[in-house]
Amino acid sequence: MISKDKVVTVNYRIAAADGETLEQVDTPVNYLHGRDSGLFEKVEAALEGKAVGDLVSVSLAADEAFGAWDPQRTFSDRIENVPAEYRKLGAIAEFVNEAGGSLQMTVTHIDAGTVTLDGNHPLAGKDIVFHVRVVDVREPTPEELRNGVQQMPSLH
Repeated sequence: MISKDKVVTVNYRIAAADGETLEQVDTPVNYLHGRDSGLFEKVEAALEGKAVGDLVSVSLAADEAFGAWDPQRTFSDRIENVPAEYRKLGAIAEFVNEAGGSLQMTVTHIDAGTVTLDGNHPLAGKDIVFHVRVVDVREPTPEELRNGVQQMPSLH
């Protein structure tokens, strides 16, 4: 059963409130339960006490998940000011400030004269449902307790 300091292996699917699949991870992912798992707290709490084969579905409002969509995190510029590799929908550009902080922005709109980039998480502003299947639960090795295990992809 899943409890603090167990190594848990999961697959997950993120769906919109209407059931449409927004993201799916079929490759098993490991995390150390009760530590810095990368899962949203509500999802990790729902997994507590579950066993191999269990499926947990957790609804998260936008503010509990990836936050509200923020128009301040978008930027439009004339197409001639944008490098050619970023003149296609879905292109991802990474910007680094002087302090070393970075922001990934995705090209979300192109028209005759402008390109729009969006730095919001792609699921920002959406109510979602996490569907998580427990694939394995095991005791950690001493090294995993010290250093952690392969973490969940960051979902915040």
